Amino acid sequence: MRMVQTTWHITRFPCAAPPVGGLAIRARAWALLWALALAVAGLCGPAAAQDATGSIARPSPARASAPDGASAPAPGPTLAHDARLAGDAGRTRLVVDLDRSVDIRTFTLANPYRVVVDLDNVVFTLSPEAAQMQRGLVSACRYGVLAPGKARMVLDATGPVTIDKAFILDAVDDQPARLVVDLVPTDAQTFARTSAARPAAVAPAAITPAANGDARPVIVIDPGHGGIDSGTTGYSSYTEKSIVLETGLALRDKLEKTGVYRVVMTRSTDTFIPLGERVRIARAHQAALFISLHADALARNDGRARGASVYTLSDTASDADAARLAEQENKADLIAGVDLSDESEAVAGILVDLAQRETRSFSAHFARELVQRLKNVARTHHGALKSAGFRVLRAHDVPSVLVELGYMSSKDDLKLLTSDAWRDQATDAMVAAIDEFFATKTAPTPPAAGQTARAEPAKSPN
Repeated sequence: MRMVQTTWHITRFPCAAPPVGGLAIRARAWALLWALALAVAGLCGPAAAQDATGSIARPSPARASAPDGASAPAPGPTLAHDARLAGDAGRTRLVVDLDRSVDIRTFTLANPYRVVVDLDNVVFTLSPEAAQMQRGLVSACRYGVLAPGKARMVLDATGPVTIDKAFILDAVDDQPARLVVDLVPTDAQTFARTSAARPAAVAPAAITPAANGDARPVIVIDPGHGGIDSGTTGYSSYTEKSIVLETGLALRDKLEKTGVYRVVMTRSTDTFIPLGERVRIARAHQAALFISLHADALARNDGRARGASVYTLSDTASDADAARLAEQENKADLIAGVDLSDESEAVAGILVDLAQRETRSFSAHFARELVQRLKNVARTHHGALKSAGFRVLRAHDVPSVLVELGYMSSKDDLKLLTSDAWRDQATDAMVAAIDEFFATKTAPTPPAAGQTARAEPAKSPN
């Protein structure tokens, strides 16, 4: 029998610095040999069977019986505390250390090529460097909460790949439970066939309509990104998803305190919400106004832009910066591993056709008012009123704006964006703009031949 030796080059991203010293080095060497032995054993016979769609059903572990009349406490989320890539362009392996075994589902998506791993009830406690790992067939990696009780990892592939193996190794002695995913290269035709079958999408959350007789206008606040989609960082330790969520919650609290509005949040926790679902929430609640909150960032050495901007929807971007930003924000679903191949053509028609003239006018009206209010308390970007084809603004019957609060790539802006005092001033300005918008909301009436344009009061949206 001829033995074939395979060398794995490992890129490791631990949560804490490893110990030092001769004993520690020998201990790590034995631990690594033991981990490799477990992995080889997994290649020969995974600890759990994988079905045709990439789902792995774990057998229920034996549990001690609870005392009579008492129920066993529900287990908390599983922690993912270490991740690493090994291998090369011929075979690449992802290994994630877990504090216990979990159920997983794997599938692939095209345009661009991605590998998606869904995990039940997992919380990632990886080091920040884990988000930067790349090796072999993997060019980028993302992870985070997808929905309550659901976590997701998305691996950007350098080309078409096949999931050769995906399994869970149970914890043994001092070795943790491990998720192992092996990728090998393939051709585009094979990739298309193997990526055809994928798990059903997460069902959208149920929407509770307004209480009967509650005639208050509904305002939907949409903190951008969330969960697996962190948004930009501006090369800092802060994430866009956290900054805009804090701002959104502060704005909600102030609006609710007035008692004049009913406020709906697209997300109030660190959860990913697809762009289409954000639009659906606004329309299902018959929102009178939709405000999407974001923060921008430029590439390193790409200017020193600062200040807030307010965007409305248009089929052509107002300038190159607006076009860049819309393209960037519209990638949120791709980043989170959402399959867009089944997007309705009827919806797409609405998107291209933009919105009713009245809705577009209301959006522009509020955007102008908001910019004026923000100028009193914050720095605004030059040409702060802009427009582009943002997917999240495409509710054709809901006045909608996207607010870029500032540039995280600017140290001065980042200092403001993370300041409680600035957030308080900025949200006060937003509340004032909202009050003014509903107090004076008008829709332009097209002039008849030979007449000048005038504005008439318009009915509030139902």
